[in-house]
Amino acid sequence: MIAMAIPRLVLLLLPPLLMPAMQAQPGPLGYPTATVPSSWANSPSLEHAVNFTDGSGVRALLLSNLFEVYQGPSFAAGFYCAPPCDAFLFAVYIVNANSGGGVTLPLIGMAQVVWAANRGRPVGEGATLSLTTAAGLVLRDADGSLVWSAAGSSGEAVAGLTITRSGNLVLFDGNNASVWQSFDHPTDCLVPGQILAEGMVLTPNISATNFTANDQLHITVQDGDLYAYAGSGPPQFYYPDSVTASFPDTKPTNGSSYIAFINGSLASSFNSSSTVSPRVLIDLAPLRSLQYMRFETDGHLRLYEWQNGWAVAQDVLGAGDCGYPTVCGQYGLCNNGQCSCPSQDNSNLAYFRPVDNRRINLGCMPVTPISCASMQDHQLLALSNVSYFNYVDSGAALLRMIDEESCKKACLRNCTCKAAFFQYFDNDTSRGSCYLPTQVFSLQVNQLEVTHYSSSAYLKVQITQPPPSPSPSNSNGMVNRSTPTGKRRTGAIASFAAAGVSLLAAIITTLVVCWKRYQHRDDDDEFGELPGMTTRFTFEQLKLATKQFSKFLGKGGFGSVFEGQIGEQKVAVKQLDQAGQGKKEFLAEVETIGNIHHINLVRLIGFCAEKSQRLLVYEYMSKGSLDNWIYFQDANRPLDWHTRCRVITNIAKGLAYLHEECRQRIAHLDIKPQNILLDDNFSAKLSDFGLSKMIDRDKSQVVTRMRGTRGYLAPEWLTSQITEKVDIYSFGVVVMEIISGRKNLDYSQPQENVHLISILQEKARNDQLEDLIAMNGDEMQIHKEELIQMMKLAMWCLQIDYNKRPRMSVVVKVLEGTMNVETNIEFNFVAIAPSNPGNDGNLSSSALLLASHLSGPR
Repeated sequence: MIAMAIPRLVLLLLPPLLMPAMQAQPGPLGYPTATVPSSWANSPSLEHAVNFTDGSGVRALLLSNLFEVYQGPSFAAGFYCAPPCDAFLFAVYIVNANSGGGVTLPLIGMAQVVWAANRGRPVGEGATLSLTTAAGLVLRDADGSLVWSAAGSSGEAVAGLTITRSGNLVLFDGNNASVWQSFDHPTDCLVPGQILAEGMVLTPNISATNFTANDQLHITVQDGDLYAYAGSGPPQFYYPDSVTASFPDTKPTNGSSYIAFINGSLASSFNSSSTVSPRVLIDLAPLRSLQYMRFETDGHLRLYEWQNGWAVAQDVLGAGDCGYPTVCGQYGLCNNGQCSCPSQDNSNLAYFRPVDNRRINLGCMPVTPISCASMQDHQLLALSNVSYFNYVDSGAALLRMIDEESCKKACLRNCTCKAAFFQYFDNDTSRGSCYLPTQVFSLQVNQLEVTHYSSSAYLKVQITQPPPSPSPSNSNGMVNRSTPTGKRRTGAIASFAAAGVSLLAAIITTLVVCWKRYQHRDDDDEFGELPGMTTRFTFEQLKLATKQFSKFLGKGGFGSVFEGQIGEQKVAVKQLDQAGQGKKEFLAEVETIGNIHHINLVRLIGFCAEKSQRLLVYEYMSKGSLDNWIYFQDANRPLDWHTRCRVITNIAKGLAYLHEECRQRIAHLDIKPQNILLDDNFSAKLSDFGLSKMIDRDKSQVVTRMRGTRGYLAPEWLTSQITEKVDIYSFGVVVMEIISGRKNLDYSQPQENVHLISILQEKARNDQLEDLIAMNGDEMQIHKEELIQMMKLAMWCLQIDYNKRPRMSVVVKVLEGTMNVETNIEFNFVAIAPSNPGNDGNLSSSALLLASHLSGPR
């Protein structure tokens, strides 16, 4: 769920924003209502089916125009198709209705989609939408495959479906109380009366006709302010900028904040015991008619208003022609709204080329891709009088009071850095601030009269092509270009023999498989339908998507992971070991991650459950798992200190969401670097929920079998009285691995140095934490004070008494600089395990618990 759920019954009873209350189709709430059981097939024969002149169309199921006398924009829920109308969304949209309650104005009243259930997977003709008491609202494609579902939270029985006059699609129970609502799951729009709370995000569509979420941009709420970000590693904010940022003098220290679209303005408030009056963030155009806001793929947040046709009433963020991160695409250079590719001064060498020569605004790309394996070939392309799309303090990625040469060298030493932007202090060319982004969006020509600072940009380029893939070679590394005739003949005979054996084996295997299928032909699918907004794939679909599981990515918990392609989306498919994760763990993973959504959790796209075949389909994380990047011995792929800090913050935010912001507390129970994945921009996301455990809010702990991974287990596993605090201990271990650049259990070390947490405990007790910094390399010496504070935060999380560990929301505040680390920390991080066969009785639970203690094979 979210950090602050919208009050449910209150929302249902909101007064109408635009229209008087009159009922033409009575329902239990006074809104157009469908009761259980109901079912609709996507067909032109639906009552409110209208085709518009732009090629789009709607087939409305619920239309909120209840008034015989009202004509104008109304909210509706139903199927929608964008031109050329060959794929459909189940959506909430605004259409123009006449006094008879029918959709009208096909010339100018085109549907405006303000929420969509299946953004990434449209359905076809014949798709069905079903409303039942137990399953809630379920969308299936024409072939019967599950596309999307919304059920009553915590198992509440669903009595019906309605759409309010404010455009909120609501499932309600027998008491007319909301059990699920679309306002809790915003997509790219806000409508009057809707709020955006902390934990909620707006993401634009990829295009006007492709409603898949564009994850490169998002808008969220932090401390009562609206923030717009680009990218994810880390997100680079472009609103508010240094000029328009408005922060209150005082803010509550507890509770959640939100912004609301009310009375023609965006207003901010807090949900806490403190009395804080809502404050206006942005004055919008006067509310003369129905309005809505859409966050669009160019980074603009636009206010639309009905004026006998839809028109843009205001550009809400107002960042100027070149102030948006995607105005000229990645690496594009913006000058007064015109785009070009960057080139070196007085040089004909081309290091960048347009993505599309006909549409330069789509951005540019390096002529030679940057390779981390060839860091010796990295150079910086100097661009004078060029700045970034919004040169603001972007957190840990900004280095202040540094000279320009040090800024450039810092980028060249770090593979994750893609550019160095240097801003001079008061035209002092010796000192300034240095920004090192891991992803480059639009650049802009610096206008000194506007920015009042001088700046330079240095883009990282690869000066040589990476070596070609090696051809088959002999033992000396030379290519074999010829083979004697006799050997060719012998090889051919051997090939025919091998082919015959393979054919025979294939026939036998096929017969065995067919016999097993025949024996179990009457078996029921033991899984049935699983709840959650995930897609159910067939095994054949995933075989095709992965090209017969040909591209192996790695070994994950309970199974192997393969790269795949579903439509235009790259995915990672985990094929579970049949002897590994059982039905219980499989259900846990699908139900847990399928029903939660957060920027720091790997998104589950779908699953497959056919007899013994169990597969999970995740978003593709191109950089793999964290353990491949944090250990210093891997010199070709170093992560700089700021990137490591960002990864730690990402992990903390993901855990805070699981522990404190979901309807049920979720303990992950297997936090380790292998279960933390990185995307293109080194943004970290938690994965592998096969061992997770839900804890009801009214329970303080849960009894469960010992589970997790040796080296990361909290001491309380020895008692089996488990809370989400076990994740916090594991987080402390991972933090120490990230900042020290070594594994917690490193058997290549001398015996006394095998266990990192034991070393930390000893150094802390002897006030020798600086000794740990000495082993971290030259760059870490520069950040000595930050390292000490990060170690103290890790030690707070590693307290043996779990009651003394901080909550993850507190950890996030420490990482963001709004709270300090607890000073009264006990230097006691290592528990004594009870004696076991093969165990000397003096081993840390975070170090050497026997593999037999774990709940499943790893």
